[in-house]
Amino acid sequence: MPPPSSASPASPADGLRFAFGTLTVLPVRVTRWDRPAARAGMLCAPLTGLAVGAASAAAGLLLLFLGSGATLAAVATVAVPAVLTRGLHLDGLADTADGLGSGKPAGDALRIMKQSDIGPFGVITLVLVLAAQTAALARAYDDTWTRGALAAVVAGAAARLVMTLAARTGVPSARPDGLGAAVAGAVPVAGAAGAAVAVALAAAAGGTALGADGVVRAVLAVALSVAAAELLLRHCVRRFGGVTGDVFGGLAETAATTALVVLALG
Repeated sequence: MPPPSSASPASPADGLRFAFGTLTVLPVRVTRWDRPAARAGMLCAPLTGLAVGAASAAAGLLLLFLGSGATLAAVATVAVPAVLTRGLHLDGLADTADGLGSGKPAGDALRIMKQSDIGPFGVITLVLVLAAQTAALARAYDDTWTRGALAAVVAGAAARLVMTLAARTGVPSARPDGLGAAVAGAVPVAGAAGAAVAVALAAAAGGTALGADGVVRAVLAVALSVAAAELLLRHCVRRFGGVTGDVFGGLAETAATTALVVLALG
C-alpha cells in the first residue's frame, strides 16, 4: 500500500475513484491514496452502496419478471453484492466473528482474523446472516416487487453508510497498515453526520413508493442499521483496540441484514 503522497484537498472525482476502487470490483483506478482522498472516498461510500443495491435489485426484479419466484430472486439479490465486492465484506464478517469468538487478547485475535482460513464462528455467522438476508428479501418480494427492490437499495446504501461512520474522527485503527489504517479517523464527525442525514432522506424518498408506511419504515431501517453497526463497532474497538478492514466488512453486513429485516417486516 503506497504511503500518503499529497496533502492537497481531494476532488469529488478523487473521492469517487477511491470509494468505487476500494469498495467494489468495478474497474476504477485509485489515483490517490492519502488522507484527503480517504476522507473524500469514505464520504462517497454510500454512493457505492446505492450502485450495488440498484444492481442487486435489478437482478432480483429480472428474475421475478422471468417467473422465478421470490426465493430465487432473493438469492440473486444477495449474490450480486457478494460478486461486486469479491466477497470481501462477507469475508470481513467471518473474520470479525472468529476474532470476537476466540475470546483471546487483542493481538492474538487480530492474528486469527488475518489468517486465510475461516473458523467455526465465522462459518456459523455467515450461514445465519446469508439465510436472514435471503429470507427477508423473499418476504419483501412476496409482498410487492417494489418493497423487495427498495429493501435491496436501502440495505446497500446503509451498509456503506456505516463504513463512513466507522471512519469518523476518534475511531482508532487496530493495525498500523491495511485499509482500516488508511481510512480510520479520516472523516470529520460533521461530515459523517451529514452523510447519515443524506442517506436517511434518500431512503425516505424511495419509501414514498410504498406510501407513508414505506417512508417511516425506510428511515427506521437506516436508523436501526446504524444503531446495530455502532454497537458492533464499539465492541470491536474495545476488543481489538480499533478498526480493521475486516471490521468494516462486518459492520457493512450487519447493517445490510438489519435494514433488510426491518423492511421485510409488516
